[in-house]
Amino acid sequence: YRNTCLSCGKKFGADYIRAAEGTPRCSCGGIIKPDVVLYEEPLDSSVMNAAVRAIEKADLLIVGGTSLVVYPAAGLVDCYHGKKLVLINKTQTPYDYRADLVIRDSIGKALSFASADK
Repeated sequence: YRNTCLSCGKKFGADYIRAAEGTPRCSCGGIIKPDVVLYEEPLDSSVMNAAVRAIEKADLLIVGGTSLVVYPAAGLVDCYHGKKLVLINKTQTPYDYRADLVIRDSIGKALSFASADK
């Protein structure tokens, strides 16, 4: 739901993108891109630094829906020194041996209890 002009950095909501014809463009002429990291794109250093600081302070880390083999995101688990590590993934990960709890299922099924109360 967040989108950013690659030229000027202006932010746009999903409604603007849905209403655009063709490639969404900013008034400055720049292309508007969703705020996601695509394969082989660099990660925002300020976001990565904030993630490392948050993970270092955490008592519990829940990692879900990732094989933990793609870096640099997979390396964030190495920053965690808290008390409990929970991994939720359909397949084995290189960090399973470190986890206090491993749930072998899809993230959607594993966390479906959250919507069951509604």
